[in-house]
Amino acid sequence: MAKIHFLNVDEGDCSIIQHDNGKVTMIDICCGNIIEQQPSIVAFCNESANSVKGNFNMKAYPTNPVEYIKRWHMPSIFRYIQTHPDMDHMDGLKNLANTISIMNFWDTANTKVQSFDEHGNCGRYKKEDWDCYQRLRNSVDNPKSLIFYDGTIAKYFAEDDNGVLSDDYLKILSPTKELIKSAESAEDWNDSSYVILYCVQGRKILFCGDAGMGTINHLLEKHQTDISDLDVLIAPHHGRDSDKDFSFLDVMKPKLTLVGNAKCQHLAYNEWNRRELEHIQNNQGGNILIDIHNNGEMHVSCSNKSFADAYRLEYFKKVGAIKDSRNMGYWCLHYREVGK
Repeated sequence: MAKIHFLNVDEGDCSIIQHDNGKVTMIDICCGNIIEQQPSIVAFCNESANSVKGNFNMKAYPTNPVEYIKRWHMPSIFRYIQTHPDMDHMDGLKNLANTISIMNFWDTANTKVQSFDEHGNCGRYKKEDWDCYQRLRNSVDNPKSLIFYDGTIAKYFAEDDNGVLSDDYLKILSPTKELIKSAESAEDWNDSSYVILYCVQGRKILFCGDAGMGTINHLLEKHQTDISDLDVLIAPHHGRDSDKDFSFLDVMKPKLTLVGNAKCQHLAYNEWNRRELEHIQNNQGGNILIDIHNNGEMHVSCSNKSFADAYRLEYFKKVGAIKDSRNMGYWCLHYREVGK
């Protein structure tokens, strides 16, 4: 059974895939330097315990991905994917590299230069993480540093020597060399992001990094079939509006979108609402876990019991369902304690 973890990491990104074969893929890290205030969050209530609307305040209780990995007893990371070189996607990288073995390190061929003050800080971010990033991206072995582009196929993530698909089921849709050059020219690294399609048990899950309209237009032009009718979308750029034309949602039609943390005035959740597309934010659910069973059934759970209970109630009202939520297919959102 494959598992996808979408972690509650303040205004940053961190996702983890536990593949059927036991390997672990980690995509970005944030909040890897914090001390968790409450490592086992039982419940947080908003103004109405019976509504999925309102502020559930989970952003105030971010998860440290390094501690999360320990609680899940993941022995190593087979591949770490640095989607692009922004600090909110590598916050805590040194702690991660010092704590758990990373076998392969995916990077982009970017030339970004990061500035820090005399104390080695850039806001809340640390120079030691940037320095660790530079070391890892230049590593020949332990880990092995790799750079891939749209369309790259290799036996360790896409197919074996006989052309048979690997059970990691990862397809690289972006970046291209042209997108990297454009990002360098603009000194805006979002469009240099890896975009990864994960296909397993008939399900399609798209990890977008901080993809901007340059990348999204590339996806629409070159990969429309791949990105159509998604089961799960990890919203690009934390779900921010970011001057995007959200008509791409009419192609993707995600059955469920996971939205990261950002200030509410920057979130484009109304683009999902007006299309009646289901979406869950980290600020609502906390850590979100998707189990994909061998028969293709998806179970969705989160670490905030109040939101899980309210979501089930709302869904049951919507579809007139009264049976146990675990039998509801996609919308079986239930509570699962962090780290369990």
